[in-house]
Amino acid sequence: MAGYKPRVISLTKKPNQTFGFYLRLEGGEEGHLIRSLEMGGPAERAGMKDGDRILRVNGTFVDERPHSEVVDLVKSSGTSVTFHILDESSYKRAKAQGVNLSDPASRPVANGVEKHSLKPKLCYLVKSSSGFGFSIHSVNGEEGLFMTDVIPGGVADRAGIKLNDRLVEVNGENVENSTHDVVVGKIRLAGSNIMLLLVDEETDKFYQKKQVKIGSWIATTMYLPHQPRIINMTRGSDGYGFTLKELNQLGHFIRDIERGSPAEKAHLKEMDRLVAVDGREVSSCSHGEVVDKIKLSGNNCSLLVVDKDTDQMYKLVSQNACLFSKPCSQSEELRPKLCKLEKTSTGFGFHLNGVQGVYGHYIQKVVKGGAADKAGLEDDDIVVEVNGVNVEQSFHEDVVKIIQGSGNSLEMLVAKRSVYDKLKAKGVPITRQLLGETSYAQVHSADTPEASERETRPKTQTEPERQRNSSVSSSSSEESIDERL
Repeated sequence: MAGYKPRVISLTKKPNQTFGFYLRLEGGEEGHLIRSLEMGGPAERAGMKDGDRILRVNGTFVDERPHSEVVDLVKSSGTSVTFHILDESSYKRAKAQGVNLSDPASRPVANGVEKHSLKPKLCYLVKSSSGFGFSIHSVNGEEGLFMTDVIPGGVADRAGIKLNDRLVEVNGENVENSTHDVVVGKIRLAGSNIMLLLVDEETDKFYQKKQVKIGSWIATTMYLPHQPRIINMTRGSDGYGFTLKELNQLGHFIRDIERGSPAEKAHLKEMDRLVAVDGREVSSCSHGEVVDKIKLSGNNCSLLVVDKDTDQMYKLVSQNACLFSKPCSQSEELRPKLCKLEKTSTGFGFHLNGVQGVYGHYIQKVVKGGAADKAGLEDDDIVVEVNGVNVEQSFHEDVVKIIQGSGNSLEMLVAKRSVYDKLKAKGVPITRQLLGETSYAQVHSADTPEASERETRPKTQTEPERQRNSSVSSSSSEESIDERL
């Protein structure tokens, strides 16, 4: 998309607020338009302009999608969303010239300011009848192999490859020290699909100066045609409306999506592979552990999934899609911990803090090397249970009596303060069931003739359906569709 560089704008909002703009489909106009920006709202502060066109939502190209699907994609993003946006005049020129707007060549923008991120790039190529559309050559006096003869509009050009990019990896294998003939052979053996890791001259010098090894784990995926999807759902009265199935050690897959369910509305697809739940990778988890993580999410769940094409693409570089998804590295595990203490000559080695006559108890002054320390108690842990009795609503003096009467052994279910607050905000009861132990897992698996194939439908307790958020409104007419976001 030479000459047209979309801005990449990330917006965040509070749960009961909007992003501060209307998304419109107008008669006589092409594209999904930004209108009615709220002064001082997230969209205006980030640099959105009236008339801008949205090209991508969370990496998904939407310019040719129905307006209702684009609205749903934005709504299902929750409190944060990332847009690729082109200004009105550039969009109209690109359309008039027949430019392929799905080409993701763009630079990121934060709060309206363009930034050039120096990262190697992953480029995925699918061979056409005329080949991949590039050649490689060596340069006298320089190490490595470089891109040349990049055909304008060809496969390589559309995939983000530029003239003189240096080749680092072919399908996840480092080729920096390989000869020209060896690399050509690897590319020919790759077949019709190939993933290349490349660096331009500026990026190459940047990492050489820092003496940092270049690999796919630090690469940008902005040029890749397929991206992992983050699915944010609110549980309905009958659950999320899908079945989770484990297939022959290939992973955990989405099946049997119910029509009109939260899963369908959030654009979950049949045979999507589940990569992470609430930012925690699940590829190495058992079926029961994954089900527990979904149950642990309470009434709101965030799934990272990949469809078949995306999954196969990432496997070319032997990298899990979770590695390239920011939420996978930012969430803490929302579990309490069960601590079993044996009293020593100096006691249990902690202080129980609280206020007499007031609910709520937390751990303080954990003695290093003492019974509490060895059992895993930490300062500021919130006490949930003592010897199997829930004490969240007990007065401080009553909890002290339970501990004093426990003899030489004490069992406490506690949670880090941050974990406790998040679970409470989600409406999740903090019990031993959240520990994920077999005796508490209560995983209900469907009967199946194959031991390696299990499925579970995430369920919920019956509850009134949540009212629609009053901060989201919509209206329509014969000439336009208008959605506040």
